[in-house]
Amino acid sequence: MNAFLKRTPVIWGLFIAQLLIFPGFALFSDAVGGRYLDTVTSGDACRALIAGLTEAQRNAHFWVTVLLDTAYPLAYGGFFAAMALRFFGRFGRLAALPALATIIIDLTENTVQALALSGAADALDAKSWLTPLKFGMFFLATAIALIALVIAIAHIFRKRKA
Repeated sequence: MNAFLKRTPVIWGLFIAQLLIFPGFALFSDAVGGRYLDTVTSGDACRALIAGLTEAQRNAHFWVTVLLDTAYPLAYGGFFAAMALRFFGRFGRLAALPALATIIIDLTENTVQALALSGAADALDAKSWLTPLKFGMFFLATAIALIALVIAIAHIFRKRKA
């Protein structure tokens, strides 16, 4: 998997995928009632948000969570992990861990939200630690990917010596 993720077309593909998926959240914002559960950290606040949704909004929110919000962490997390693996050399696997953790945490949060939106189960209290942990790992993985980008740019300039 490491060799696959480190390939330039894969990195570009993941980068483009996240850019294409992200606007979908704005596109469906009205359909889900204007606010996504992804940004809410309290179980009680999530329950209140869900209680205020119409059946159509709840259904739309469920499908956006299951489809878009499943694809999005795979795209951005895969991109962040690929950048770390490609440009951090022997430390690549270690540098990719926050990105991989973000994917797992985000998908776990999505499962909690989808279960609540469908009425199947209420584990929304887990959002009080899942959501902050997701954002913390996301920002750490973003910082690592930005450092990887600086390393990549440095490699380009080193190869162009006069």
